Amino acid sequence: MNIINILKDRFEVALKTIVPEASSYLNLIRPSMDPKFGDYQANFAMPIGKALGQPPREIAQKIVHNLHWDDILEQPEIAGPGFINLKFRNDWLEKQLVLACADDRLGVVKTDSPKTIIIDFSSPNAAKPMHVGHIRSTVIGNALYQILRFCGHNVLSDNHLGDWGTQFGMIFYGYRHFLDSDAFEKEPVVELGRLYRLVRQIMDYHAAKKELGSLLNQLEIAQKQLEQFKKSLDSIRQTAEAEKSKESLKKANKEFQRLQENVAALNSKIEETTQKIEQVENNADLFQQAQKHSDISQAVLLETSKLHHGDAANRQLWKEFLPRCMKEINAVYHRLGISFDLTLGESFYHDRLSNLVDQLKKEGVAKESEGAVCIFADGYDVPMLIQKKDGAFLYATTDLATIEYRQQNYCPDEILYVVDFRQFLHFDLLFAVAKQISLTSAKLVHVKFGTILGNDNRPFKTRSGDTVGLESLLDEAERRAFDIVSANDDAKKDGATISTSERREIARKIGIGALIYSDLAQNRESDYVFSYDKMLAMNGNTATYMQYAYARVRSIFSRGNIEIEELRKRCCSSKTTDSEIQSQNEESSEKTSSQETNVARKTTSLIKLIEPTERALGLELLKFGDALEAVIQDYRPNQLTTYLFELANRYSSFFEKCPVLKAGDDSTKNSRLLLCDLTARTIQKGLLLLGIQTVEKM
Repeated sequence: MNIINILKDRFEVALKTIVPEASSYLNLIRPSMDPKFGDYQANFAMPIGKALGQPPREIAQKIVHNLHWDDILEQPEIAGPGFINLKFRNDWLEKQLVLACADDRLGVVKTDSPKTIIIDFSSPNAAKPMHVGHIRSTVIGNALYQILRFCGHNVLSDNHLGDWGTQFGMIFYGYRHFLDSDAFEKEPVVELGRLYRLVRQIMDYHAAKKELGSLLNQLEIAQKQLEQFKKSLDSIRQTAEAEKSKESLKKANKEFQRLQENVAALNSKIEETTQKIEQVENNADLFQQAQKHSDISQAVLLETSKLHHGDAANRQLWKEFLPRCMKEINAVYHRLGISFDLTLGESFYHDRLSNLVDQLKKEGVAKESEGAVCIFADGYDVPMLIQKKDGAFLYATTDLATIEYRQQNYCPDEILYVVDFRQFLHFDLLFAVAKQISLTSAKLVHVKFGTILGNDNRPFKTRSGDTVGLESLLDEAERRAFDIVSANDDAKKDGATISTSERREIARKIGIGALIYSDLAQNRESDYVFSYDKMLAMNGNTATYMQYAYARVRSIFSRGNIEIEELRKRCCSSKTTDSEIQSQNEESSEKTSSQETNVARKTTSLIKLIEPTERALGLELLKFGDALEAVIQDYRPNQLTTYLFELANRYSSFFEKCPVLKAGDDSTKNSRLLLCDLTARTIQKGLLLLGIQTVEKM
């Protein structure tokens, strides 16, 4: 069931008699903002009227005249300059709801044109523990994977691990110079993570020392440019106003803003660089180590090169470290309930890189430039470097080899890269090069996302300034959820009813669900401020509220001793009866008028939408397929969280106005029980597609 597509199919037929490119107008069919204007509105009469030079109301009348509507809609209403207001027939809605109740897929039909889609997501560096920065790629990628599969696409998830790059050179160097043997013996992965951070900090310190002078010079120049432009800006404005040149003034203001932003960006960069220097120089031991290891960056590159060229010692360390690192990473995935079809890290493609570069050179696609090998993409000033002067390969080389491998083995229609927005330049160039050299026929998409911020609107860190570990984030979410569950249970009038072990299991689902949902509920391209309190709130658009809504619905069946599965089975029987009636109607359609056919079509339904809140809930339930389609259109899981929140609100209004267990008669009671059941199942399925489990009680 996809309501919006049903309407589009009907209107496309009607529009084809009026305009040749009917499909281009169909996105103007949208849900009504106000129920008094119906359920949906078709707003294409105005643009069509403008294109044809005809009054929009006349266009709207022609569209309605050509529209086959009477089996699913009330008489369409033309309002204002040509809005077409649409309201579904209650008997049609009731029938669709019964069909959804009888369907394990809740009425959502699989696509009739499935694509093969590879989703590249999570992809942490294996050499260090996962941190807060990995949560977005991991949960967004998993949600897209689950939703696309549910909708009938052939989907492969690929965790393209960083298990071969410079990070291992950093660990090897740290292992040989800074190892705490006792710490490594107790917690090897924690110690490897410490070594990585230490080497990174010393490398950043030396890089910052070299960069600071240049940044200060750039700032001085930028400030002078800004001051000079400030002085001339008034004159530019006066001239522009005198000549009534809005464009000239617009350009001047834009240039002034650009100069201001340049100065602000340089100041921010200088502040960040200075902090890196001060963090080392204010720590005597760290400063001493930094002075002793002044050539650390070059040494790390050498360690990495030795690994890639088969050095026995480094290969042995890599074989020892990687399984331990993967054990820790997989433990986090297990807690999140996430698994992958493929886990092919950078090391998997290493043996393919040399042949790929040689082949590209042979074809004349890749060319040598100052000793390095590059690919010059059309429309890009900077080439893609695929082999350094010293023979080393780069991330771009591995990415090209990965695309080639995926094309050869899976022939995908699309490859989605769920990677943060800061990599957009890399992916723009990568996609351009891949298409230019005909490496794949797949559509390549960068599903980019923003940053998780702390209360200071900077990337979320611990109080000491370290990046927050993902495991500690999960631990804290579960701990806080346990406190909430315990407090709610202890506050019950008749005393607590949930055991400690049950509380912990409920808290696990609530805490991790809250963390996942709070991320997915955001527009993925936006930054957002992380807050435990907000994500665990019992009201608002949170997983906790959605899980509570599910548990609240389910409690009706236990309180009323309702065997809801038995009632659901009656929907399956009704489904067969409706099919027989529909067949009879089709056979007699030529012999009866439209009005007679409508009368014949009406049957006694197990679900009746009498009250306005019943109807609003029923209509919202039938929009589940629309919500999933909206996610897929632009790969935005927040379309589903928004839908689930709206559904929970519709249910809340229904529950306030429509007694269920105390309904006036059995027919009404059963109808409302089925609406409750379908609501619970839709919430549960929606949350599962987002990677979140439900709880039966809270």
